[in-house]
Amino acid sequence: MKTRPVTLHVNGQVQTLDVSPETPLIYILRNDLQLNGPKFGCGLGECGACAVLVDGRPVRSCAIGVAAVENRQITTLEGLGTSENPHPVQQAFIEMQAAQCGYCLNGMIIATAGLLNRDPRPDEAAIRKALSRHLCRCGTHIEILAAVRRAAELMAPVKELQP
Repeated sequence: MKTRPVTLHVNGQVQTLDVSPETPLIYILRNDLQLNGPKFGCGLGECGACAVLVDGRPVRSCAIGVAAVENRQITTLEGLGTSENPHPVQQAFIEMQAAQCGYCLNGMIIATAGLLNRDPRPDEAAIRKALSRHLCRCGTHIEILAAVRRAAELMAPVKELQP
């Protein structure tokens, strides 16, 4: 494969790498940039473990080449928040104890952030649809759904108090 410089905007930082434009984004994120939030699951874009946000929308990083996301805003789990200052979605997943093995967690959090970016007050059907193609083998679905609802609460604008 022929390589060329590819410029990526990842978690607020510009990265220019000499790679094949067809290289799946997950390989660059994990191998070259040492970002381990996105997990390699199925490699076919089916399980959701590798999800990242591209311009605020969830994308399966195993199924998209780096050329398709060049010069677009890419956010991984590491870019959402920190352990000292977690993103409201991360905080909600912690509060609701919505993890067991943690393999699906990256995709579930990224899908939730993407959902709340476009629909800050999703109903149950919208939540289920947003998570429907994210696989969880541990059975934490009830906690994950509760975490999404909690994240929407945490992200909702504070209503002004009426006198």
